[in-house]
Amino acid sequence: MQIGAAQLPALLQRSLAPLYTVHGDEALLVQEAADAIRAAARAAGYAERTVFTVAGAHTDWSGIVAAGQVLGLFADKRLIEVRIPSGKPGKEGAEALQRLAARAAASSDTVTLVLLPRLDGTALKSAWFAALQTQGVAVRVDAVERAQLPGWIAERLRLQGQRVAAGEEGQRTLAFMADRVEGNLLAAHQEIAKLGLLHPPGELSFEQVRAAVLNVARYDPFRLPEAVLDGAVPRVQRMLEGLRAEGVAPVPVHWALADEARTLHRVRLAVDCGQPLAWVLREQRVWGPREKRYERVLPRLRTTQTGRWLAEAQTVDGIVKGLTAPDWPADPWQALQRLALGMAAGCAAAR
Repeated sequence: MQIGAAQLPALLQRSLAPLYTVHGDEALLVQEAADAIRAAARAAGYAERTVFTVAGAHTDWSGIVAAGQVLGLFADKRLIEVRIPSGKPGKEGAEALQRLAARAAASSDTVTLVLLPRLDGTALKSAWFAALQTQGVAVRVDAVERAQLPGWIAERLRLQGQRVAAGEEGQRTLAFMADRVEGNLLAAHQEIAKLGLLHPPGELSFEQVRAAVLNVARYDPFRLPEAVLDGAVPRVQRMLEGLRAEGVAPVPVHWALADEARTLHRVRLAVDCGQPLAWVLREQRVWGPREKRYERVLPRLRTTQTGRWLAEAQTVDGIVKGLTAPDWPADPWQALQRLALGMAAGCAAAR
């Protein structure tokens, strides 16, 4: 069974499964899901815990599979935790995970917890993941998108008995917090907890939040195209400034923008040739939230526009490598800013 992380608490209240698989790349939410499973297991009498971390080809998979068959030293029931940081168990590991899933489903004295990073399409379709999902509960931990972040913050404040003001002031407060913690959910959790220590339950003013919340935002250059496709010009500017301040090299920032410009142009050309948009997006490996963004902006973009962005990306490629171009700034970051803000403004007009 596959569920989202938000469904896990209610499921744990009803019953405890013999096998859980938690997969995702948001460290805080993965940790919270795993902690909830561990707490439910302890409450059900699974007092002993054994942890295995898979480290490459030298992992003793036979020992992991056999661990649940041996009585614990201090308790009849125990939790077996298998951590696979790479998300790639290998051939031996894949076979072992299938045996582990079959054994866990038939066991009443062991709960098995498998922790994985975000999995790619190949891993999600693999036999070993299918076995884990079929024989137990697979918990999918999705990243909190920027648009979801204010609501996520509001919910976390509610859980500690606090809230922002109603209406426009409250939305301003949540937007301010989201800007300060974007891309750093663990730090966001800490900043929210700090508000709980500094102020009593009840309503928080904008000034209280502004005085307390540090700027702990962290920006990933490969998330920059999301802001561009959203047409979020101020956010694009803020991300570029943050990336530069963090010492990120211009090369990966340019690569992310150029790759998006290339994909936009390819999709636009294919649609202009009469191919269905849904089919083209699958062909270009555009899916999930990115697919929704393309569906919103692409119908109103034109080939001349996407072609111009691709040509500008090629110009910026030369600037990043130390060349100069007429009518373009020589500084790579200024050139990247011109490219990114131009694309974002075009996407904003197309929404």
